[in-house]
Amino acid sequence: MKDFPKIFKIHQKIDTPYLEQVEKRVHELLDQFELSKKVKKGERIGLTAGSRGIKDKARVLKTIVDRLKDLGASPFVVPCMGSHGGATGEGQIEVLKSLGITEKSVGAPIISSMDVEEIGRTKFGTPVLIARDLLKADRIVVVNRVKPHTDFRGEIESGLVKMMVIGMGKHQGALMVHRLTIKHGFPAVIGEVGSIILKRLPILFGVGMIENQYGKTAFIDLLKSKELVEKEKALLKKARRLIPSLPFDQMDILILDEMGKNISGAGMDTNVIGRRLFIGSPKLRKPKITRIFVRDVTEESHGNVTGIGMADYITKQLFDKIDYSSTAVNCLTGMGPENGRIPIFFERDRDVLSTAHDNSGILNPQDLRILWAKNTLELEYLYVSQALLKEARSNPRLEILSDPSEFPFDQNGNLISKWS
Repeated sequence: MKDFPKIFKIHQKIDTPYLEQVEKRVHELLDQFELSKKVKKGERIGLTAGSRGIKDKARVLKTIVDRLKDLGASPFVVPCMGSHGGATGEGQIEVLKSLGITEKSVGAPIISSMDVEEIGRTKFGTPVLIARDLLKADRIVVVNRVKPHTDFRGEIESGLVKMMVIGMGKHQGALMVHRLTIKHGFPAVIGEVGSIILKRLPILFGVGMIENQYGKTAFIDLLKSKELVEKEKALLKKARRLIPSLPFDQMDILILDEMGKNISGAGMDTNVIGRRLFIGSPKLRKPKITRIFVRDVTEESHGNVTGIGMADYITKQLFDKIDYSSTAVNCLTGMGPENGRIPIFFERDRDVLSTAHDNSGILNPQDLRILWAKNTLELEYLYVSQALLKEARSNPRLEILSDPSEFPFDQNGNLISKWS
């Protein structure tokens, strides 16, 4: 039996902003916007809801819905998540449900179909497709988190504009946009399609949310339609300063307890693990991780393991949960078939770690630089091997919480997670 190095628990001390009174902030923004002067009684107003696990998304949606209903409007929610949910209307409702967004929780009906209509043509000669359900609205409110994207860099990345360009296009629209990105790149395509949507659709306003390194709401702002693009650029700069990160630049083995669509659109945040597979994307300089082992997939992902191709090893448990059809649709729509490649899997975690050591280039297992995290979003508490002890002690942002101890394997050779 291989003699694995001992590990110890650390805490990342990060001073990050946190917005506790979410509803109060949204009410303030709506008052400043003078919502009562902008909405007419009886108007049907569609609100967008994506597939990401945004902590306070349901609270924000409900607050807006309540205000609209008080003004006599008829708000409704439309899933805007491209091909997620197996590219079916019912599947997208299930995705929202798993994220806590239901008709009961937000106080408005959820209308979900995959039908789209063309609203214009791009300079590339392709149609701009938008969900038919949204086109039936008198006004549209776009709500989403703003953050760095996992596949590209630009002034606009993952946020409101991307939701309009890809999410609102359902499966067909998302497929069309991603096809264009292979040749023209994300920034150019998002800019082109986004400008057409803003000209053609009755966007009332947008609400941009930023989360801190602990996945909690740090900031919320309202973006008027005419200033939406420029204001989102500013929000992205602010969000970039708050993205989660690992405290070490080089590791031999990274262990993740879970991956999932609610954690990152790529299953694992590429900015955290330092890996990207998307064609044309610039390589990330750090961190440099030799081997990545993923143990499970979140329930909220419904078996969609997009991004699993970035891992080197997985468990049989994860393999058995894969919804291959849903994963394939998502990966192929996003022009990333490589993200659906299935890594080598093992029955026992102990066997994975032994193999990862053999494939790491490190001869003595005691020299392995190992980091163990719950996922790429929750990085406050981590386990690291003794080879990283010196660096951890010299980093003022890290607090050592335990003495070195053996890897906690159960009688079956699988790791026992303790994150609380």
